[in-house]
Parts: sequence; C-alpha cells; structure tokens
Amino acid sequence: MIGIGSDHGGFELKEAVKKHLEERGLEYKDFGTYSPASCDYPVYGRAVAKAVASGECDRGIIICGTGIGISITANKIKGIRAALCSDCFSAQATREHNDANILAMGARVLGEGLALKIVDTFLDTPFSGDQRHMRRISMIEE
Repeated sequence: MIGIGSDHGGFELKEAVKKHLEERGLEYKDFGTYSPASCDYPVYGRAVAKAVASGECDRGIIICGTGIGISITANKIKGIRAALCSDCFSAQATREHNDANILAMGARVLGEGLALKIVDTFLDTPFSGDQRHMRRISMIEE
C-alpha cells in the first residue's frame, strides 16, 4: 500500500500519480488534499509520514509546489526517510543507498512525464542491503 498526499500546489500531479498507480495495478491510500483549494502542506505530509511509520502504508509519495516543505514535515516523523527527488538517478540512489520510504516531489518543478518516471524508479528500486548503507541508516536513526 502506498500512501499519497499533497497540498493544493501538488493536487493535479497527485491525481496524475494516482491514475498511474492504478494503471500499474498498485494500491494506494489518498490522504488528501481533495481539491485545489489553498491548504497547508504539513497536514498532508504528516498524515502520509505517520501512515508509513506505523506500517499502515509500505511507502509514501508526497507532493507540494517545490517538494521542500512537505519533505521537511515528513522527515520530522521518527522512522521516516523522505527524499526530495527531481530526477530518476536520485530516486534510484535514495532507494538503493538510503532505503528512503517516502518520495517527495515538487509539482511546480517537474513535468508530469518526468514525475511519473521518478515514481516508477522509486517504487521499482530495492534497497541494496549493503552493510555500509545499513550502518549509515542506523546513524541517521540515532
């Protein structure tokens, strides 16, 4: 299960990501926002992060205008490693090296086509499990 959330700035891209997940046959839970009306990104970043941290969702995708504010919010939740990605290499590396459990994106930074490729890369890339990466993740969690 993938948790997904956005503020008003990310609403349209969130809807496109949901459609893409459906086309891939992946289950998701939408934590809002549910309209393009102005709202506060911390509400939705926190909701997705708590769902991932609790195990309700395996991974998360969060979107705001730049991806910055919503990723900062998510990273305040213990156990969350949210990575702001604007390219496929970063999405791959953060999964392989950091075992990131939430993808953050900026809807005003990315076009829809690239964003969907980043989503695919993030979801399809496994954590490497290398000892050096596990050690570093432990250091992050301390």
